[in-house]
Amino acid sequence: MRSKVNSKEMSNKINSDSMDNNLLFGFDLCDSLPDMYFLIDVRGKILKLNKKAGRITKINDKLDSINFFDLVNLSDRDKVNSIFFKCISSKKTTEIETQFVINNKEIEVRVTFSFYSFNIDKKKIEYILTVVKDISEEKTKEVELHRFFNIVENSINPIQITDINGKMNYVNPAFIKASGYKKEELIGKNPRIFGSGKFPKKFWDKMWQTISSGKAWFGEIEDRKKNGEPFFTQLLISPIFDKDKKVSGYFGIHRDLSEKRTLEKQLIHTQKMESIGTLAAGIAHEVGNPLASISALVQVARRSTEDPFIKEKLDLVKSQVTRISKIIRDLVDFSRPSDFELQRVNINECLKEAVEITKVGTKSKDIEYNVKLSDELPSLPLVADQLEQVFVNILLNAFDAINEVKEEREKRITIESSLSEDEVMITFTDSGSGISEENLNKIFEPFFTTKLQGRGTGLGLWVSYGIIKSFQGNIEVKSKVGQGTTFTIKLPVEI
Repeated sequence: MRSKVNSKEMSNKINSDSMDNNLLFGFDLCDSLPDMYFLIDVRGKILKLNKKAGRITKINDKLDSINFFDLVNLSDRDKVNSIFFKCISSKKTTEIETQFVINNKEIEVRVTFSFYSFNIDKKKIEYILTVVKDISEEKTKEVELHRFFNIVENSINPIQITDINGKMNYVNPAFIKASGYKKEELIGKNPRIFGSGKFPKKFWDKMWQTISSGKAWFGEIEDRKKNGEPFFTQLLISPIFDKDKKVSGYFGIHRDLSEKRTLEKQLIHTQKMESIGTLAAGIAHEVGNPLASISALVQVARRSTEDPFIKEKLDLVKSQVTRISKIIRDLVDFSRPSDFELQRVNINECLKEAVEITKVGTKSKDIEYNVKLSDELPSLPLVADQLEQVFVNILLNAFDAINEVKEEREKRITIESSLSEDEVMITFTDSGSGISEENLNKIFEPFFTTKLQGRGTGLGLWVSYGIIKSFQGNIEVKSKVGQGTTFTIKLPVEI
């Protein structure tokens, strides 16, 4: 256990002890202290040193030939000399960090010079009590800590450190960016503020049981950003141990899984589309033939009667058969490769044509069109009719969404085209009712629609998705309920 004796107490001891001219006084008290102690005169001559100093420097038998400053690294001697004489002139304790060269080995030390005057045989003799503390290990840890801090600060992975109760006492810039919170909003708070509520209490109890026992925990979690958006990560929590090997806190590092989750959803969606395409071909075969027979029988029955009521009902049957046939044709078109020949297409012209087509309908009444087309777009090998079909489908959906809004507000559709690196981007933004989050992942599924019964088959966006995919492109959608929707079509410049 370290002695609690400090330099001031040592001074009192020295002053209270009787001393002779050989300085044979109670300096041996310093032998019990953990640091090196030297008693030197104003010229730097070493008069006394404790056992710790003698054991490290091995100069006990050379005191007459070695000056204290001979121990100091040559590059620091002038600086240490200056501090030494400052202590003498000011008669105040001064301190400096330097390097000692002992046995041809440099060690980091912290040197404290304390000035004391003693009266010996009525002569005023000045001595300097010098305390030398080896801080090599302390400096090494400081360098390691600084290196670790820089790594953590500049890491792209969100990192947090908490105390043993889970309260955050450090977060790196990546964590602040990912969470959307400010640093001062996080420090001192429990990570449960990010909780999504998707995991049961048993899940977190098991996690705490693991890290409290001194083991690392690893798992995938879903948090919530400050704005409420989901944040998917792989989380590794590692206990931090103190010098007594007890858990004193926890170190958590996140790996963002948002992109991985998006890719997984896209893969599942693509696989679903492939399965539906296979199913569509079977439905077309099994349903198409009976429908053809029904249609023929309806025509025969209609020619065989003059009854207006029967003719009206037969016309209704025929219209429904025609509707079913169109659905089947759409399914077949989606499930088999296009037979249309690719030709260089001016995308802006297709957009203008689609806008003119949709403007004619009553749905577009009172709707403002804001068309911004880039002149930098190259012509791409596409099928013009199919591309127009996609544009018309998206515009018709925009009309329906705008007309669903009951309150009075601006009715607007913005159509833009632009060139971004190696992609042509076409965006359709409406001021409609928007799409709820739970429906965003379903809008490209066949027969899915939020429209009232009879107002849509749910195949328009599904077919559009298939057409754009056949061009090696992609359709993305962003929407907020009550604020509107944006569809973005991306087509590669080199197909």
